[in-house]
Amino acid sequence: MVPGPTGNAPANKERSLLPAKIKPAVVTVGGFAVLITLIQVVNSLTSYRMDVHLGIVPRSVHGLIGILTAPLLHLSWPHLLSNLIPLVVFGFLIMVGSVRQFVAVTVLVWLIAGLGVWLVAGSNSYTVGASGVVFGWLAYLVSRGVFTRRVGQIAVGLVLLVIYGGLFWTGIVKVAVADIGGAVSVSWQDHLFGAIGGVLAAFLVAKADGPRRPKQTTPALPPGL
Repeated sequence: MVPGPTGNAPANKERSLLPAKIKPAVVTVGGFAVLITLIQVVNSLTSYRMDVHLGIVPRSVHGLIGILTAPLLHLSWPHLLSNLIPLVVFGFLIMVGSVRQFVAVTVLVWLIAGLGVWLVAGSNSYTVGASGVVFGWLAYLVSRGVFTRRVGQIAVGLVLLVIYGGLFWTGIVKVAVADIGGAVSVSWQDHLFGAIGGVLAAFLVAKADGPRRPKQTTPALPPGL
């Protein structure tokens, strides 16, 4: 006798959703980490000439290409490694949500960080590195719960704020203050505009998802009541 459908079938289907989400997250974020590592190998073998030609050069036409390419380049191996771990962690947490969400957040953060550097950074400089994306992803994960009001996302944001929140102070405020007295090698502009892009992405994603969330409705009262 073949057993018929039971009430356990939906539960089994739900349990299969977690691995289905984790696998593309691991592949996508891991692939991105491998890509920037391979680019770093080529860049280092060419004496980091790619940084000069493909970095963001403020307020110059040829420097506009850097808005697209700069996050893939790094000044040194320590520079890459300092970004690699948070990139993997934050990227994975966003990617688990959905591929479309990951792409939308990343594109917005990528462009806003790059445009901000191109507009505001000091003249006669070039900027490379994925730290703008790192700050943008972190700002997105920290702030999204504020807009969605989802307990799980608020909890994740608080945990990340406790662990990594100091980056906003050391990577933006302290570096910007130090830059007043003279040139610094860290781009606080990239960090700042990346974070702004992350908060904006959190707001827009929450607004876009709003209509799709189930609304609580009040049960209709029987006639005459």
